[in-house]
Amino acid sequence: MKLSIVIPAYNEESRLPKTLDDYMEFFEGKLGDDLELIVVVNNCSDDTEGVARAAAEMYPQINVIVETTRIRKGGAVWMGMRMSKGELVGFVDADGSTPPKMFSQLMGNIGNSGCIIGSRWVEGAIVNPQQSWFRRVASRILNLVIVHSLFGLDVRDSQCGAKLFRREVLDKVLPEFSESGWAFDIELLCRVKRLGYGIREYPIEWHHVSGNPINFMLMSMQMLASVWRVKRVLARM
Repeated sequence: MKLSIVIPAYNEESRLPKTLDDYMEFFEGKLGDDLELIVVVNNCSDDTEGVARAAAEMYPQINVIVETTRIRKGGAVWMGMRMSKGELVGFVDADGSTPPKMFSQLMGNIGNSGCIIGSRWVEGAIVNPQQSWFRRVASRILNLVIVHSLFGLDVRDSQCGAKLFRREVLDKVLPEFSESGWAFDIELLCRVKRLGYGIREYPIEWHHVSGNPINFMLMSMQMLASVWRVKRVLARM
């Protein structure tokens, strides 16, 4: 199998159907049975499972995993990646903020790198609509103070929800992977780097899709706690 895409989904009954339709319409003709979409339904209180299973009845390339305990986004991504079969394995957000044509460009530009990550903060990226001033500043602080200083990662956007990995890299990274919170991306990238693989950052087209509200202050506190856990884990390596 050529490509596996993991989609973690928490209470996404309204946004997930369009995302699945868009990705299948784009990739089905290109890859056919060489594609799988793995939807990890994580502790949902709405009908995310129902809409995911309805899509799976239409498209045999869609696999649905239901986890009733709260494993958070990182845990859902880990679970989906562990079940994947593709030579290339990535993940995208359920809200459809990353168009499928952009994920296809990640495939075409991974080159010899161990992984390629979409970035909203490199030249050529398109963000529509522009994020608020507060969020842009918070993102810069996260990357400059935390990602660069604490972890030594030379990337501008560690948190964009579009990343693609080579199978050989994931086979080495996933057995040791531990973080399920907001900083799970940072742990993944740090482990890839420590194994000596290159990380490529690619300008993404990213669209804000309204839906599930996020308490930004609460998320920031959870992010700091998640970063602290990752730092402690990596310090033991």
